[in-house]
Amino acid sequence: MSNDDFHVSFNNVQKSYDGVELVVKDLNLDIEKGKFVTLLGPSGSGKTTSLMMLAGFESVTQGEIVFNGRPINRIPPHKRGIGIVFQNYALFPHMTVGENLAFPLEVRSMSKADTYQKVKDALEMVQMADFMDRYPGQLSGGQKQRVALSRALVFNPELVLMDEPLGALDKQLREQMQYEIKHIQERLGVTVVYVTHDQSEALTMSDDIAVFHNGVIQQLASPADLYERPQNSFIAQFIGENNQLGGTIGEVENDIAEVTLEDGSKISALEVNTEGAGSKALLSIRPERVVINPDKNQVSNSIEGQVRELIYLGDHVRCRMSVAGNDEFIVKVPNASDHQQLAVDEKLHVGWMAQDCRALNPL
Repeated sequence: MSNDDFHVSFNNVQKSYDGVELVVKDLNLDIEKGKFVTLLGPSGSGKTTSLMMLAGFESVTQGEIVFNGRPINRIPPHKRGIGIVFQNYALFPHMTVGENLAFPLEVRSMSKADTYQKVKDALEMVQMADFMDRYPGQLSGGQKQRVALSRALVFNPELVLMDEPLGALDKQLREQMQYEIKHIQERLGVTVVYVTHDQSEALTMSDDIAVFHNGVIQQLASPADLYERPQNSFIAQFIGENNQLGGTIGEVENDIAEVTLEDGSKISALEVNTEGAGSKALLSIRPERVVINPDKNQVSNSIEGQVRELIYLGDHVRCRMSVAGNDEFIVKVPNASDHQQLAVDEKLHVGWMAQDCRALNPL
């Protein structure tokens, strides 16, 4: 694809607030039309600043942002035609729900009849049509968020930006709203750029996720690729639960490396992103890929460990172990297995396939 084929493009974009330190460093990101793309990362990683530059609320220090084939660096926010949803809703408290939604249409000089119909349609989309005459102060947090979402969509924008929009909601409502937003986005075919620090939210909603760390995108991939194929130790640790073991890379053959762990144990792992033989590496193994007391033909690696803690969690038992010097090695034991045989302080073997263990360059 050429640059013109993408709905949104960040081209060598940098941002500095003080003229010295770069908050966003040489950002290159292309977003296809109709995609739900999440900017994910810890606080201070540059994700919200990138969204605010796209919205026009922050200026670009260097580089160019392109939307619908035209540079928008010098276009003011209200002329970009972008819908925006904030965490704090940003509803006008002195206006009714209907008036809040009508405002962006009146700014665009839409007729009263068309405005009423569009407001009604947008509120029905989020099951809030019966609340048109209420004021924001009379709504719950979840209702306010639905109104904020419908206001961002009421003028049919091609692009909607969302900055931590569900952060103020309780867990159950937040999860419900995740599915609602995703279903609305799919139905309308609108492009969404979504900012969050919540990895499970990103995995649930996104077509693609750009993981930010220190102002740089560490990896851009689908949720499944990020989880199953992290490209560095930060991604492996940040996305989902992950066991890490330190070691030194030995011989590498057909992308499988022999790794000597810090306690002298030798295991095999998929060599993904290391400096090669003799270099230090962090091994990443997901808890659900580890088998307790495996048969020899069931795994590529087998190593002794000791049970430190057992926590019953319904569908699985969370088994915390000491393995190769790591006292926080987690194994998820499916509830279908006979977990009652496990006991604290018991010594046993754990194992996994080499392909499920990724040798990564420590950051």
